[in-house]
Amino acid sequence: MAKEYKISSERLKELGEELNYLKTVREKEVAEQIKEARSFGDLSENSEYDEAKNEQAKLYGRIAEVENILAHAVVIDESEESSDRIGLGCTVRVQDLETQEEDEYQIVGSQEANPMHGRISDDSPFGRAMVGKRDGDIVEVEAPVGTLRFKVISVTR
Repeated sequence: MAKEYKISSERLKELGEELNYLKTVREKEVAEQIKEARSFGDLSENSEYDEAKNEQAKLYGRIAEVENILAHAVVIDESEESSDRIGLGCTVRVQDLETQEEDEYQIVGSQEANPMHGRISDDSPFGRAMVGKRDGDIVEVEAPVGTLRFKVISVTR
């Protein structure tokens, strides 16, 4: 069975636009690079041609990846989720019980995760531990440095 990709409707739209760009604009640009590189002569010693072909391979790889994601995408319907439990699309404010620091994270699907911007995948150890919890719950997360303990301060959609 193919892996399902949980994504928001905004991300679905972004991926559709990216695929359109890759198949129209970018594919023509790469084809033009290959055509220009061929005009330089002997292909066996033509680094411009090799580079253009590598770029084409990367482009086709990305097109295949985006098509696969779109074919197996499951759009997150936030209205179906319980409003008081942590789930996909929720913003969670937590307090680290060891350092007393508070942080805010958004729980998202793996295709939208960006920890540097506080977007945590529901497939990550932290995300898996948080899903289903409520305000006031204590959550333990297994990490390489040991067990981390957090208190859920608030859950918003």
